[in-house]
Amino acid sequence: MNTERIHDTKVHCPHCGHNIHLDIDLSEEHQDFDDECRACGAVIYLRLYRDAGDDRFHLQIRSDDEQYY
Repeated sequence: MNTERIHDTKVHCPHCGHNIHLDIDLSEEHQDFDDECRACGAVIYLRLYRDAGDDRFHLQIRSDDEQYY
């Protein structure tokens, strides 16, 4: 893990709405992972990807792991 590519990101829990801080690893352009809300303990599903159109990272936050087809 490259510590230079770790960024502290503040997000809102989709379950309880609290602000939580996550360490996001930007060393890979496409990632699917989950984390636990420190306030309510619910699982948060995250998808990180780099958009080729604007060359920026985007983070999607979901309350469930439902896949979109």
